[in-house]
Amino acid sequence: MAWATWVTLMGFVGVTALALMAAGPAARRIGADALAGVTVRLARAAVVLAVLAFAAVLTDLAHSGDSGGYHYKAAWNALYDGTNAGRLSGLEVTMLLVGAALTAPLAFRGAANGRARKGLLITGLGAGMIALGTTRFPDAMPEEWGHTVFETAMWMLHLFGGAVWLGGLAGLALLAVPGAVPSAERSAFWSSTIRRFSAAAMSCVTAITLSGLFLYWEHVDGPSQLFTTMYGRVLGVKILIFGTLLLLGVFNQFWLHPRIDALRAAGDERPLRTILVRQFPAVVTVETLLGMSLLFVAPFLHGSARNQAFQAETAKHSAIAISPEDLPRLPDKVVSASTWVLGSTETIALIALMIGGYWFSGVLARRRTAAAAPGSRPATATGDLVEA
Repeated sequence: MAWATWVTLMGFVGVTALALMAAGPAARRIGADALAGVTVRLARAAVVLAVLAFAAVLTDLAHSGDSGGYHYKAAWNALYDGTNAGRLSGLEVTMLLVGAALTAPLAFRGAANGRARKGLLITGLGAGMIALGTTRFPDAMPEEWGHTVFETAMWMLHLFGGAVWLGGLAGLALLAVPGAVPSAERSAFWSSTIRRFSAAAMSCVTAITLSGLFLYWEHVDGPSQLFTTMYGRVLGVKILIFGTLLLLGVFNQFWLHPRIDALRAAGDERPLRTILVRQFPAVVTVETLLGMSLLFVAPFLHGSARNQAFQAETAKHSAIAISPEDLPRLPDKVVSASTWVLGSTETIALIALMIGGYWFSGVLARRRTAAAAPGSRPATATGDLVEA
């Protein structure tokens, strides 16, 4: 149930963000029909995801009791029950219903390209982000405000970055199914959409990596704990899946996307056109499935590798049996000046790397577009993007 909640909740945020920031602006440049088709498909998916997320959250609450089974009445009564946890749960389900209601009108072509389109998407996205943020917002008064505020901010970066990236990939996979965009306009649409989404995705990867480094520093004392603790092994699987997603993203950014731009410049009848049309949906689908696998692994991250290693060592040398509730816990790490220096250096280096990568992929795209343009090669040239 935790996996279903994460997939649907993050999917709603990502699909809505894709319609607002990438696919919508690209379709608007083509025409009203393309904008309506793209918006309708993504809005319908967003409404379904929001409704499913509402059901998943409520079911997860109904199953969270110690008695077992599913007690939906008790879960419903727990919403806004006066406790901080109840307020956060109530806000989560309320914002999901609000998000579904705001995006529902866009599921019809009459409103999909109307004046209210952008406003509905912005407010719907805001509702979804609030619902997502409640999952990691503290429900108790913190003892150390500075540490709690910074940790919560890192979690927001992690969640919002993952939602926009992984949910956007799912939205791209939906748009790759024929029918959303007129066939004659697909080349122009995908070229612009992919470029816009790439910029957003690289920003999301930066946010995920930076927040992930902080959470790693907070919960893990050295690489050895990735192999000796349950938390570390689960985190290691998550890192492997994330690394695979990054490699596929590099493939898209530096190989597939520049060639799609080149095909657009070359015209429709190109030797690689059919290959790319098949490759792009396949790559996006694989990325979406990997993202869903990542969200399946994430709920298994409980506790801390630091505490698990410390508690295992304590139990090993104890002369009496100690229950898990009575095992000691390590205090939170203390941020020092060197920690801030290292974190700032990592932040600057990662942002510079992402900006440089995005710029270089644009250079590659422009070079290949120029090479593929009609008249840029002799008529006898074969085997590349241009056919005689």
